[in-house]
Amino acid sequence: MTAAVHHQPVPPAEGDAAIHVREVRKSYGAHRAVDGVSLDVRHGEFFGLLGPNGAGKTTLVEIMEGLREADSGEVTVLGQSPWPRNTALLPRMGVQTQSSAFFVRQTAREHLVTVAALYRAGAAAADRSLETVGLGPQRDTLVENLSGGQRQRLAIASALVHGPELIFLDEPTAALDPQARRDLWEVLRTLKGEGRTIVYTTHHLDEAEALCDRVAILMAGRVRALDSPHELVSATGAPSRLMLPAGRLSPQKAAEIPGVDRASVQGGSLVLETAATGKVLQALDALTGLDGVMTRTATLEDVYLELTGAPAPDGTSAHHHPTEQKA
Repeated sequence: MTAAVHHQPVPPAEGDAAIHVREVRKSYGAHRAVDGVSLDVRHGEFFGLLGPNGAGKTTLVEIMEGLREADSGEVTVLGQSPWPRNTALLPRMGVQTQSSAFFVRQTAREHLVTVAALYRAGAAAADRSLETVGLGPQRDTLVENLSGGQRQRLAIASALVHGPELIFLDEPTAALDPQARRDLWEVLRTLKGEGRTIVYTTHHLDEAEALCDRVAILMAGRVRALDSPHELVSATGAPSRLMLPAGRLSPQKAAEIPGVDRASVQGGSLVLETAATGKVLQALDALTGLDGVMTRTATLEDVYLELTGAPAPDGTSAHHHPTEQKA
């Protein structure tokens, strides 16, 4: 374990942060849901909160949103305290939750027009929000007839319709099939490109790695790591993996190649772990050729595995979502 190498960078001054959290604690009886969390979310940043169920993500986000009062610590959102419930902040924030409510007997557009009116925004704002999330073709479809992925888009559109500066997205791709999840990534990239400040919780580490500027990994109510996905991955020292068809080379022979730290057969492939990818590829080329050899670089899931010693929070192992490419 090399968790000690995950340095938390010096946070920006409070005036530079959209959200400022210092030494926040929240307990429910004897259970410490949030145990001394400090972090800042910068203006225009796509910030991910990762961690297993019970890590404190939801409680922390609800404190930021002003839905819960912290037992102690300091929280400011857009320069103001969110608690007691700060109505001046509500028009500046957009919130999408896993249990977002809909007017199911209305069309998608009618639903958004209704939501927009609550914020004194017009129908044009509803139309813009529909287009932003790619629901233009479903504008006249009843909400109850939308697919799961389309409802998730509508939930995000509802959080966006009044043009908030700060958006909270709670597991926006939960329960979606892989294609719907990838489609929604494009919506999230659009929001990121607009320069909005986004706080985002997810169980999908590949998603966080693809979308987030920085991530905080929470464990047992505490921040265990906080940095950009790239810096966290670089700091793990996790080995790269080279995969070639099993049978082409024995594990014993592969283990003798200079630079190979470990060789094993997994899922029909011979997997070589190495910190010297180029050197090992050169040796493989001389021994067997590189046809069919795949490389897998370290990912954010490797960071999670290192910190927790547990499978990724979506229930998968880091080995199940390789970032692979032909050698």
